[in-house]
Amino acid sequence: MKKKIALFLVAAMTVASLAACGNSAEPAAAPAEEAAPAEEAEAPAEEEAEAPAEEAAAPAEGGTVAVFYYTYGDTYISSVRSALDATFDAAGVAYQDYDSNNSQTTQTEQIDTAIAQGAKVLVVNQVDTGSDDTTKNIIEKATAANIPVIFFNRSVGEEVVSAYDKAVFVGTDYEMAGHMQGEMIGNYLVENYDTIDLNGDGVISYVMFKGQEGNAEADARTQYGVEDADAILTAAGKEALSFYDSNNSNKYLVDQGGAWSAAAATDYLQTALSQYSEANNNMIELVIANNDEMAIGAVTALQNAGYNLEDGSATVIPVFGVDATDAAKDAISKGTMIGTIKQDAEGMANTIAQIAQNFQGGADKFADVDAANVVGTWRVNIPYATYTGE
Repeated sequence: MKKKIALFLVAAMTVASLAACGNSAEPAAAPAEEAAPAEEAEAPAEEEAEAPAEEAAAPAEGGTVAVFYYTYGDTYISSVRSALDATFDAAGVAYQDYDSNNSQTTQTEQIDTAIAQGAKVLVVNQVDTGSDDTTKNIIEKATAANIPVIFFNRSVGEEVVSAYDKAVFVGTDYEMAGHMQGEMIGNYLVENYDTIDLNGDGVISYVMFKGQEGNAEADARTQYGVEDADAILTAAGKEALSFYDSNNSNKYLVDQGGAWSAAAATDYLQTALSQYSEANNNMIELVIANNDEMAIGAVTALQNAGYNLEDGSATVIPVFGVDATDAAKDAISKGTMIGTIKQDAEGMANTIAQIAQNFQGGADKFADVDAANVVGTWRVNIPYATYTGE
């Protein structure tokens, strides 16, 4: 009788393992301590019969790629996720997606779980980018398990990544997004200056929405989006931009939650517009945002105040973002937003998938990756592009 029970449990665990290991877009939210180590699956049948079947966690399928997103709630990240899932599906690569919900603690627990369940490649959209310590911790875990790790999108330090020969970063030349946005803004202002200068004082008053403190991309976009626009303005004999609130020495408003969210921009701008308005002769005349989510949030606030209406019946305050999300493209087509910088989600996904397969197949990690985008031995930059409508 005991032998029959053991055989039944082995069969049940085999079915559960197959069901759990298919390509999936659903997050695995179980904390690390609940996951059964992969080697438990190799225990003798007699021992398995003595433990309740419901306590055994099915290990990940051999070759599974574990993908950790800082949050599913980020529009751009969602587009990367959709593209990466599709690429893995087409290539027949087993994968598991995890939603860290903007919590580094959660992400670290998820990484522990994935390693315990037998993941063969870690793909990490790191939550905490404020220091190298988090990156070092993830690499130490990967090194101990002899697992390759691919960081993406959110910048990590070169020295830390380069210290592990199975670590790679797939991102962008993040400073370039700020430079390109600043150039786009400067050129647009020079061409439309009199229309944009609502109070005719010869100075454009702006607001800058920053996505996160301590994030290299956010820092660069905040700096160069203004500096490069100023360079073009002054070269054309115009005054440099002026931050709308002279009491704000930072010259930006930051999403305190670090989520680069539309809601933060909407709240900030609605509050500002109650004081800075055409009626008070100090209207905010330009909106610069670190990403399209915040740009769209600003458009919402402007529309609530009677600006940037889709029917073209109202004054348009120029709004610029970064990412070229579908929502931003739609807003640009409707004239409620002026421009954005395209961050290529599909290009990033394809590169991540290629490197993951290279690691799994034992090939050079940059095999079949565009050599023009490879930086040294640790990084691949996905090019940006200006988007003002198609």
